[in-house]
Amino acid sequence: MRIDATFKPGGIHWRSPPTAVLFDLDGTLADTAGDLGGALNQLRVQRGLPPLPLDVLRPYASAGARGLIGVGLDIHPGDPEFDTLRQAFLDAYMACLADTTALFEGMSDLLYELTSRGLKWGIVTNKPHRFTLPVMDGLGLREDAAVIISGDSTAHAKPHPLPLLTACEQMDVPPASVLYVGDDLRDIQAAKAAGMPSAAAAWGYIGHNGDIGDWGADVIAAHPMDLLLHLPA
Repeated sequence: MRIDATFKPGGIHWRSPPTAVLFDLDGTLADTAGDLGGALNQLRVQRGLPPLPLDVLRPYASAGARGLIGVGLDIHPGDPEFDTLRQAFLDAYMACLADTTALFEGMSDLLYELTSRGLKWGIVTNKPHRFTLPVMDGLGLREDAAVIISGDSTAHAKPHPLPLLTACEQMDVPPASVLYVGDDLRDIQAAKAAGMPSAAAAWGYIGHNGDIGDWGADVIAAHPMDLLLHLPA
């Protein structure tokens, strides 16, 4: 079926026929909070502090070491201890990054449906590449993704548009034909800067950077399969 350049499913005004969907990793494609929180709690225990419940840490998981060390130890970038703690956190995370991580409910069905519809999909994350690939291997999805861009794959990380634009270049598709899905304000900012439609993943680690309704995403999806409402059948 021919798709007109102004095809507008479910409220997104597509300036180019949809070709692909890109996902943030932590809190969007996969629930990694258990392993990230576990690494943070290791640092707390080493300091004689009790572990924090996962529901306290979960909203900060998309912010990585910066967010988790901030909420878990009240130490932030610029503090003399931060760089040492960040390295300790990353070392702890490397040892447990695939222990509990799993796809969010409905995500496997969504990826299958995207492939069935002839749409490419890939990952653009701020997670360093040395962690991204083992997580994707643990999920069994590394070979299925059309592209995987990590936080250190390009000269800039999100909210800069370069990672998204690089993913589009590697897939050989125009940015206006790609939907970017993320659970963090930076994801939506990056998509806007790259000139691509965006969807805020309300199932993710929302809660640490304002009301999701204020981010300016083109759509807010409550469940991964809701994204199909905005893509061609």
